[in-house]
Amino acid sequence: EFILLGLSDTRELQVLFFTFFFLAYAMVLLGNLLIIVTVRTDPELSSPMYFLLCNLSFIDICCTTVTSPRMLVDLLSRRKAIAFEDCIAQLFFLHFVGASEMFLLTVMAYDRYTAICKPLHYTAIMSRQVCWVLVSACWAGGFLHSMVQTLLTMQLPFCGPNTIDNYFCDVPPVIRLACTDIYVTEWLMASNSGLISLVCFLVLVTSYTFILVTVRVRFTEGHWKALSTCASHVMVVTLFFVPCIFIYLRPFSTFPSDKHICVIYTVFSPVMNPLIYTLRNNEVKASIWKLWKRCR
Repeated sequence: EFILLGLSDTRELQVLFFTFFFLAYAMVLLGNLLIIVTVRTDPELSSPMYFLLCNLSFIDICCTTVTSPRMLVDLLSRRKAIAFEDCIAQLFFLHFVGASEMFLLTVMAYDRYTAICKPLHYTAIMSRQVCWVLVSACWAGGFLHSMVQTLLTMQLPFCGPNTIDNYFCDVPPVIRLACTDIYVTEWLMASNSGLISLVCFLVLVTSYTFILVTVRVRFTEGHWKALSTCASHVMVVTLFFVPCIFIYLRPFSTFPSDKHICVIYTVFSPVMNPLIYTLRNNEVKASIWKLWKRCR
């Protein structure tokens, strides 16, 4: 088994962290479930953008559920032990949904690029069948990525220290405990996770650059509305990708623990998604209001 050190060993801070992260987890569940129910029940929200947003909300729920419940329990426990099998399972599902979200955010950027830069061909390019294929490809890509990370971790021998300086099991802190030279393994993992994060981020930046150029030329109300949607998307992308690139695109053994940075993409990013997409989107707010009136 492994011992998780968590975010702090001070009892007062642990209680404070529990309160904060419990509220954050509740916001993630309620906010993203509200988006899913709203999109699924309102026929007016049937465009590809809302279909992808619905899938993003589901992935955010999965992503934060992999880490938050365990963290909340450990914050109230004196001995934060996790079995090796549970640790590997948490590592697998974290990278599974994390990589799937990276790919999905890239697809969402492509959707906005198509809607703004090629509006006449948008319906044909982003048909419902194409959307299903793209979302399925995101999940398949996340599964393959996670299998590589998990198999590389499981083949390492663990026979010495068992203390993980983090609040969940992730590749960098786990492989540091291996009783062997991990130089080759950590570079293989960094080239996998790090390059995926970097390439997806560069694709996103490129798509937004094309969008900005197009909006600068076409000063129409519809394009400015689309640009506002993209601005919200950029906020989510920045919160999610920048910490991942910083953590995974470098050797793991030469840097200290990044557990406080991990909070950004495991907690804050899933919280921001429902806030940004509901408070800044008039169509979603109107649909939520109609859903509320039907349920009264």
